[in-house]
Amino acid sequence: MRILVALGGNAIKKAEDKGTFEEQISNVKKTCEHIVKLVRRGYEVIITHGNGPQVGALALQQEEASHIVPVQPLHVLGAMTQGQIGYMIQQTLINMLRREGINKPVVTIITQVLVDRKDPAFKNPTKPIGPFYTREEAEKLIKERGYIIRKVKPSGERVYRRVVPSPEPLAIVEGETIRSIVDLGAIVIASGGGGIPVVINENGELEGVDAVIDKDLAGEKLAEAVKADILLILTDVEKVKLNYGKPNEKDIDSMSVDEALKYYEEGHFPPGSMGPKVLACVRFLKWGGRKAIITSIDKALEALDGKTGTHIYK
Repeated sequence: MRILVALGGNAIKKAEDKGTFEEQISNVKKTCEHIVKLVRRGYEVIITHGNGPQVGALALQQEEASHIVPVQPLHVLGAMTQGQIGYMIQQTLINMLRREGINKPVVTIITQVLVDRKDPAFKNPTKPIGPFYTREEAEKLIKERGYIIRKVKPSGERVYRRVVPSPEPLAIVEGETIRSIVDLGAIVIASGGGGIPVVINENGELEGVDAVIDKDLAGEKLAEAVKADILLILTDVEKVKLNYGKPNEKDIDSMSVDEALKYYEEGHFPPGSMGPKVLACVRFLKWGGRKAIITSIDKALEALDGKTGTHIYK
């Protein structure tokens, strides 16, 4: 069985972390312990991951040092963080697999994802990147740097984040190559951070654009490209919930594609959190995938065994 594992941000940097290398590599090691269990079970594993905190931090570093070195565009920062996070996962997995006596290659592919230059997302940025800000900090950044900043939490002191365009992924540019490498028996880390958004310009050539594609929606396109059987989205909750954060909050053990779309349209799954995950599962099953599951990282194997998680079915 071929499985596309989509790792949430907490797999690399937890909300309370400062973002040091030591913190991130410690989180990656804990995450990879669960991935190794999947490999031991015999699954063919392809991995994708988010990069929101990392690309936001890198953007800040670029701007703070702009008087010393030139600032790079956001799509280049996406490529840089793909390499950064891919390196940590790749090295950790190689070491862990060798300790288990498993001689399996692991490779990271810098991945471009095709988007439409006319996508309405470019006129309505919604994807949060970087740290949370107070209202005063947000107003200063809007004035000094021209950031688009929005309130992304209902309450608290730090509830504002920078937002950037998040266009729909259309295709994985390196899809056939990635599938070929998976067919050879390698574990591939690809489409990190939703991939590097690219368009086809007036000369018929690929060209990077400043945006951040949702990693779960891009991950679903990657699952199609590699012909995965299972889409496993790992996040910070064991199950998807109805009425999240309300007194009548309820875990969802399973739901059909039709039920998932109904709940989605009713607003149970917000765009900035669970919405894209559920939508990715729906698209994967409609494409022809066999199984789609959302659960927490530490429950991955149990969810695959049907013991927990939220299972979405046709």
